[in-house]
Amino acid sequence: MSLPLRSPGGRLSPRAADALVAGVVLLVVAVWTLVSAAHTSEPAVRTVLGWMLVVSGCGALYFRRRQPVAVAVVTLLTCVVYYPLSAQDGPLMIAFALALYTTAAEGRFAAAVALAAVTLLAVGVGEIRQQPGHRQIDDTSLAMLAGWLISLVAVGRAQRTRSAYLHEVEQRALAAEREQEARARQSATEERLRIAREVHDVLGHSISLINVQSGAALHRLGKGPAPEAGLATATEALEAVKATSKDALRELRATLGMLRRADEPTPTAPPSSGLALLGDLAGRARSAGLDVRTESTGTPVSLSPAVDLAAYRIVQESLTNITRHARARTVRVSLDWGTDTVRLRIEDDGEGAPEGRPLGSGIRGMAERARALGGELTADNGEGGGFLVDARLPFSVPAVSEGDPR
Repeated sequence: MSLPLRSPGGRLSPRAADALVAGVVLLVVAVWTLVSAAHTSEPAVRTVLGWMLVVSGCGALYFRRRQPVAVAVVTLLTCVVYYPLSAQDGPLMIAFALALYTTAAEGRFAAAVALAAVTLLAVGVGEIRQQPGHRQIDDTSLAMLAGWLISLVAVGRAQRTRSAYLHEVEQRALAAEREQEARARQSATEERLRIAREVHDVLGHSISLINVQSGAALHRLGKGPAPEAGLATATEALEAVKATSKDALRELRATLGMLRRADEPTPTAPPSSGLALLGDLAGRARSAGLDVRTESTGTPVSLSPAVDLAAYRIVQESLTNITRHARARTVRVSLDWGTDTVRLRIEDDGEGAPEGRPLGSGIRGMAERARALGGELTADNGEGGGFLVDARLPFSVPAVSEGDPR
């Protein structure tokens, strides 16, 4: 099986990196050993065994990250056998040093400390038992060996801590990215729902008025009036339909214009929609046969654009429902301006809603609009008959903190 040389990121794969490290260590030890062999001589059997130990100790480094403790033990044992056996004294200790560092870096800190202690103890006991004048490592070198082993374990431990920190930072970055993507998807979903509500309100209201206006005209024409009266009736109905459809197209262009790219000009300037147009809205409802009466109490306040539009849509949707379902003659639209909220009441004298019937999508949409702005909306049959929509909206949209799920 071929060795994967590159990871998907373009860097060396872990196995290829381990093989490269093992090969470099083997090359260094082999060159050093060959240089030392030029000044020493030993039996061929010992030379062969020495080279076998060198290859075994350096080759074990290929598995150092998968089995760090086992590789450290193997390299230590090869050093224990190699140095008393071979007269060439190559730097095979490099393999054990790297294995010990890897053990600590891979999180096996206790095993690394134990191996370092065993190594120092074995070397110290072995040197102390030597006859005077036959020691190969003096006390100063023994102290340096202790510092060297401690440094390897400490550096490996530090590398482990750094790797854990970088991993935590990476996970936090990934979590932040996932959260940002989730927020973006949520914002896109909310925007689609908002635009869907706008389209529903515009088309539902206008088409309902057109339907009622044309139906009333056909009803009057069906009674066979005089030609002049019939022409006047048809003209009045067509003018009302024309005005209603013109307003519907204007609002629809403005709503759909939000979906266009920033570099595309919209076909017309988006019109303002708000309580300032309440009179026009009531006039269109009157053309459908409703007696719409508007009243206002308190001091009017300039509303934020979102609240102003929501108030307009609530009145518009209420008039649409009355036109389609209520069979009402009179509608009263009242605005009560408070200190920080405006109260909307749309009440008709129609039949009201059947008991136990669930609320329609239009009323649910109005309630969602009110809640999204920090207000509230109720819709139910009135005490004296008919149907009542009661909404309270703040003058401005409340600030939403980052931790708020809305």
